[in-house]
Amino acid sequence: MDKTVGVLGGGQLGRMLAASASLLNVKMVILDVGDHAPAKQIISPLPPLAHIEGSFADPEKVWELAAKVDVLTVEIEHVNVDVLEQIEKKTQIAIHPSPQTLRVIQDKLLQKEHLAAHGVPTPRFTQVASSQQAIVDAASLLGLPLMLKSRTLAYDGRGNFTLRSLDQASEALSFLEGRPLYAEQWAPFVKEIAVMVVRDVQGSVRSYPAVETVHENHICHLVLAPLRTADPKVGQRAQHVAEEAVKTLSGAGVFGVEMFLMPDDSILINEIAPRPHNSGHYTIEACLTSQYENHLRAILSLPLGSTSMHLPSAAMLNLIGTSSEMQEITRASHGALSIPGANVHLYGKAECRKGRKMGHVTIIGESDAQVRERLRALLQYVPSSSPDTHAPPLPEKGHSHTFPLVGIIMGSDSDLPVMLPAARTLDHFAIPYELTIVSAHRTPDRLVSYSKSAASRGIRVIIAGAGGAAHLPGMVAALTVLPVIGVPVKGSVLDGVDSLHSIVQMPRGIPVATVAINNGTNAGLLAARIIGTSIPELREQMAEYLSNLEKEVMVKVHNLEVVGWEEYMVKK
Repeated sequence: MDKTVGVLGGGQLGRMLAASASLLNVKMVILDVGDHAPAKQIISPLPPLAHIEGSFADPEKVWELAAKVDVLTVEIEHVNVDVLEQIEKKTQIAIHPSPQTLRVIQDKLLQKEHLAAHGVPTPRFTQVASSQQAIVDAASLLGLPLMLKSRTLAYDGRGNFTLRSLDQASEALSFLEGRPLYAEQWAPFVKEIAVMVVRDVQGSVRSYPAVETVHENHICHLVLAPLRTADPKVGQRAQHVAEEAVKTLSGAGVFGVEMFLMPDDSILINEIAPRPHNSGHYTIEACLTSQYENHLRAILSLPLGSTSMHLPSAAMLNLIGTSSEMQEITRASHGALSIPGANVHLYGKAECRKGRKMGHVTIIGESDAQVRERLRALLQYVPSSSPDTHAPPLPEKGHSHTFPLVGIIMGSDSDLPVMLPAARTLDHFAIPYELTIVSAHRTPDRLVSYSKSAASRGIRVIIAGAGGAAHLPGMVAALTVLPVIGVPVKGSVLDGVDSLHSIVQMPRGIPVATVAINNGTNAGLLAARIIGTSIPELREQMAEYLSNLEKEVMVKVHNLEVVGWEEYMVKK
């Protein structure tokens, strides 16, 4: 590239941005304090791209940076917007995102007012003066509990106070002393979620999949990708809300949109970061184009890359300091190196301290179950974490897996003896599954909710057993995009032929695969083969299974030849 990018800020985001820049031969200059700033460690210090030592809030230093580059961007929003506006007016240097966007984002009250003015859903809010009476008035308007927040210089929970009773007003004012404040209605969310949105210089946007974010002490602890919900439309709605919010801003680049998923499945925006974001680290390994590469593509007017995941599942764990000692960070990062699919990113920060992000580990895998199993192994190295909460142990025999790839359903418990061989076949291949009763006639609402939620919960194949009229497989196939395997169950009359005919006579457009009557084993094998099309290890297991079948037959051939068929039949 013949353009040089200047970055205000040299922390871990700048470091990962610089790593992507090196792959595209994009020249980059970093402005930050200290020779050991994370980003400066991987940028060549040779002229004319020497590191610039200084604060990204210092007007002289920002102008010095601007003189060396063609495009300015930020890795932190707390920059000197006044000087950026001057540069925008007096030079031809492109600034992304725009100074106007940065000014709106810097002040969280202005940000909320901007979003509300454009019809973007947010929690209710109001400005608050630094007085106990103002807090009482806010509580009267918004109710308790409520969030008192600093309007500026607040991130990772810094500058937030949860007010649960008016007796805490004095404590809140002391905690937030000297800060301009606003109050926000408490959002009793089900999950915290996030969407990374990339916007090009023409204003077109595209988004990465929605993810779940898990916070501890107001700091992002875990990111789970993609978002799993019972309603398959929640993730799509989250992407739409995030994209519409970013469209109201100006300038190019990546924007991190943090949101609340409410109990009624509505979505409220918490806040927006005008830069690559912690909740998008997973994109480096799990997506076709990382958020950092897409940020560069966007601000340099290059074609945007795909935002799709190229793997079914991923998790990102932040490595956060608990003290001034590095031992825990070192232990966790070294432990991660022994875990398949784990990718360690250390930020090269000179000192560790409590609450400081020192690195992260991204775990990728072929399924949610595999990722959570690997995450569980990683969390053993993080003393402050509870593995059972986010990576539960494997279920006891005869119980459904928390993160199934296959759903085994049947119309009645009388079908269980036929469906158990399917479950045992999946056990043989260590494929996670769930097994439950879903009656097409007696629980129609359950049928609909199960079928529609299966894909968004991570299931890839459904095995449905049914006797008699055998409506279950066909009805499920009409309601899901997943492949459905029907198992005809032998009834008291017609020997199951009625069930077989019902399943195979589905109308055009509603396919249902069918196995022989009462053949749950073949249903399990077919499910394994379907899933194995995208999992090489499973294909190898299937090849071994077929090889063993051949060996069994050849042993019988040998015995038949040796003893003769009369004695063979006696021994059999």
